[in-house]
Amino acid sequence: MPARDLATTRRFGPRFIAAVVAPVLLLALGLTGFAATALRSASAQADRVSVERQEQEVRLAVDAALDELALSQAGVAIWTPLVLELRRATPSWTWVNENVGVWLNYVFAHDADAILGADDSPRYVVRDSVQRPAAAYAPFAAAAAPLIGAVRGHAGAVANRHERLPGKPLAVGSTVRTSPRAQHATDLVVIAGRPALMSVMRIIPEDGTAAATPGREPLLVSARFLDTGFVQRLARVQLVAGARLAATPRRRAEEQALALVSSRGVRVGYLLWRPDRPGAAVWHTMAPRAAAALFALLATLAALIASVAKLTRSDARSLARLHAAHLALQAKEAQAHHLAYHDTLTGLPNRAAFHQAGDQLLAHAPAQGVRAVLLIDLDRFKQVNDTLGHLGGDQLIQLVAARLQALVSAGDVVARLGGDEFAVLVGAREDEAAVGALAGAMVAALRESFTVLGTQVFIGASIGIACHPRCSGDRSELMRMADIAMYRAKAEGRDGHRFFTEDMDESVKMRRAIEHDLRRAIATRRELMVHYQPRMNASGARVIGLEALVRWHHPERGLLAPDAFIPIAEETGLIRELGAWVLRDACAVARAWPALSIAVNLSPVQFRARGMAAELIDIVRRAGARPQQIELEVTESILLDDDEAARDSLAALRGAGFRIALDDFGTGYSSLGYLSKFEVDKIKIDQSFTRRLGESADAAAIIQAVVRLGQAMGLAVSAEGVETREQRAFLEHAGCNELQGFLFSAAVPAAALAGLLGGRAEAAA
Repeated sequence: MPARDLATTRRFGPRFIAAVVAPVLLLALGLTGFAATALRSASAQADRVSVERQEQEVRLAVDAALDELALSQAGVAIWTPLVLELRRATPSWTWVNENVGVWLNYVFAHDADAILGADDSPRYVVRDSVQRPAAAYAPFAAAAAPLIGAVRGHAGAVANRHERLPGKPLAVGSTVRTSPRAQHATDLVVIAGRPALMSVMRIIPEDGTAAATPGREPLLVSARFLDTGFVQRLARVQLVAGARLAATPRRRAEEQALALVSSRGVRVGYLLWRPDRPGAAVWHTMAPRAAAALFALLATLAALIASVAKLTRSDARSLARLHAAHLALQAKEAQAHHLAYHDTLTGLPNRAAFHQAGDQLLAHAPAQGVRAVLLIDLDRFKQVNDTLGHLGGDQLIQLVAARLQALVSAGDVVARLGGDEFAVLVGAREDEAAVGALAGAMVAALRESFTVLGTQVFIGASIGIACHPRCSGDRSELMRMADIAMYRAKAEGRDGHRFFTEDMDESVKMRRAIEHDLRRAIATRRELMVHYQPRMNASGARVIGLEALVRWHHPERGLLAPDAFIPIAEETGLIRELGAWVLRDACAVARAWPALSIAVNLSPVQFRARGMAAELIDIVRRAGARPQQIELEVTESILLDDDEAARDSLAALRGAGFRIALDDFGTGYSSLGYLSKFEVDKIKIDQSFTRRLGESADAAAIIQAVVRLGQAMGLAVSAEGVETREQRAFLEHAGCNELQGFLFSAAVPAAALAGLLGGRAEAAA
């Protein structure tokens, strides 16, 4: 190489560094610093907004609890039998305790209640549903005094947003939910050092026939301590983490404190909790990545400088290019091999790798020990994916993969088969109980909350298990059996695991046969029919409506109960077509009997279908029936989803004229909050409670509580499963508006309705 060319080559390195590398490095450092500052500021702002939102949710929860306390009082305070009982010379306090204290504690979780006389002295005191002597009222007296004065109409009292005071207008922005007849003072108080909700309400009759002198009525004093059920409900319903009460605002670094102040200026305590800080989570996630990116940039520049130094030596240029090409080829080969056997989203082995690992494990499996295949299907994943989008769904899949990997042993293989389906190849275990323990741990881990895109979500998992050597020695057969067991777990309530057993194989074959026959039956309409069971008034003397019940006369299996084919129709999507057919048949009966209302059951799967409300309205319109004559029965599971689309669908149906009945009330998680949020017209007491009348005191108490709840909320109450005259008499006395059961009639075909109703002139009129 000439000396001039060599000198030029040697000067190339420093010039390149000064002209290119240094400016790029300074620009990268400046952009990185700016991005880090902007991200930090945005994270802090996001945290402030999140904390303010949670504070507002906590305040709204306290306000709602105050309003619910007063609303729960109204069921007994505005009640003529209680007024008359208290006026007796010697009231039956046992009767009062059963109908006031026990009921308010059992249904509305009151911690304490007291009835005061006209002189404001305690006549009856109950705590935790146990009647106490009058002296037990002493700890509550000081806190109740201002509220008693306000509800007695003393001068100077001004109503807060939760009160109805005599002679006073409602406060601006009032949230009170009691009827205008109620008079009550409701506020936050301190009872024996414990923060609590308290409400004092006048005890008056339902009308003016037995009214006392205004201002001299007995008073009902009710209290709920905030440090019991309220804090737990914040954690469970509002998802407020680590909620606790304290007398002072002293808190840990990660906590937020909110002062609880009554409308009368009394500071009753502080609510402390760990607020959700999405900004901090983003910062902690992105900061290490930004540092890694900066490190990668510096490493790249360092490599570039080194390459430039090497390039100054002409004899190394060809070797460097050859080496780089070789490394690139190796990287592509490694990447192609990895992609062929791994899931790109989670990095887990894919289906091909799982099959390969399973074949290898079973081929060399010793005689002792247990191996197993676990198939895992995520519950409620579609709901999360639809709500948060594909980005949220992908992040949730990654989090699930991480939790599963944390639970397995070194010899196990976790794979993603696709979508929301995972598989686990379990290596040697002592017995099947150990495999079941692993599956149980996975179900528990996936039941815990996930934070996805700053939102807390809950899912679950259904796991099917097939064990070697009990089930099979073939990997594909084990996967088939695990798949059957997984679907059994989903069919039996989800959120659990099931081992494959021989009877499951037969069950799957039977379900497939029923599905095939049901498709044929729906297409031909020859085997399915709709029967109608009368719905009676409370005395059982007059038919006021009918309930449509589908029946299937299978040519080989005989008469099949609805629970034998309705779940299959729901799983396969046939329920939508079946439900539409039943509704059209009910519309024909409604036209034939215009004086009767026709009840039609609505499946949760059918209810959640897109465009359901518009479809039902169109069916009734085309059939020429009146929506006001059709009553749609839904189950509590629809309310528990607390879905805005469900509320909109119910509102659209009620707006079109349909009546909505809540079926099987009391068998799920019945909640006053859900009934207030979702507007319905009727609640139906499940037949399991009716059957236990006369056998269990709890059944009678629950029925009476449900009837009073319905009356307090202005809802009709119906009871199913009435089979004896004694049951009918009790339900009529309890206040049920409607009865149904074999005592009156079994369900009959539409053609038999004329004969059934002909002997009941009032019903047929």
